Amino acid sequence: MELSVNVPALLFPAISLIMLAYTNRFLALSSRVRILHDKYQLEEQRHILFGQIKNLKYRIKLIQNMQTYGVATLLLSILSMFFIFINYQIIAQVIFATSLITFSVSIFLSFIEIRLSTRAIELELSDMEGLEDPSVMEYLRKKFDRD
Repeated sequence: MELSVNVPALLFPAISLIMLAYTNRFLALSSRVRILHDKYQLEEQRHILFGQIKNLKYRIKLIQNMQTYGVATLLLSILSMFFIFINYQIIAQVIFATSLITFSVSIFLSFIEIRLSTRAIELELSDMEGLEDPSVMEYLRKKFDRD
């Protein structure tokens, strides 16, 4: 298969958008960590705050890795385009395949981080009584039974 310069270039908008999303998540989390740290110094419910801060710290590391793999994807795509330009197709294809793998790793880490964010919300709400955690089917059944 002949790889054209356009194929790796197609990743550029996707990588740019996903990096913007990762950066926004990072900024939101770092702001939240600062707020929780200040609360931790003042409040008595430290066990809940400690759990939230620990979760956020891990998520920040995940986002850092997501960004690293995203940047690696961009660099590998550029390198692939260079090898296409100088007519080294085999090397260009291997590098482009590697860029796709790094992009997949970045998105997989994003999936893990999203799952952890829901746990953080559950931890935030853990001190409230009467909250139930229904499955999707139970939620839909209750929703339609009311109507």
